[in-house]
Amino acid sequence: MKKNFSLTAPNKKPDRQVEWVKHEINKYLGRERRKTLPEGVDYWDFDCKFGADESSAAVIHVSEIGKKIDGIVLENRPSFYIEILAKQAKRLKRDAVSVDNESEDGESDNEQSED
Repeated sequence: MKKNFSLTAPNKKPDRQVEWVKHEINKYLGRERRKTLPEGVDYWDFDCKFGADESSAAVIHVSEIGKKIDGIVLENRPSFYIEILAKQAKRLKRDAVSVDNESEDGESDNEQSED
């Protein structure tokens, strides 16, 4: 999805238009997440860009979309650009041994040294 959303509509109140925009974005994310995963893939990840227009769009995490839209509304901007591209992703498993070693090597904040 690469789209410019307008936050003003002649037949809608501004708050309802913002809700509609968020709903459209969430609908797209849900539709992409429901697609069948290829073998060897754990989940769908998203590359997102957000900005006032396409040239000023910056990379953001998918969880920040709602906050960015709220920020645009507070700035009283009439529209914004969003780009969401789905990509395949695989979870990286942590090595349990390395996690245990790191916790043993590090000192706890509660420990006090005696001088």
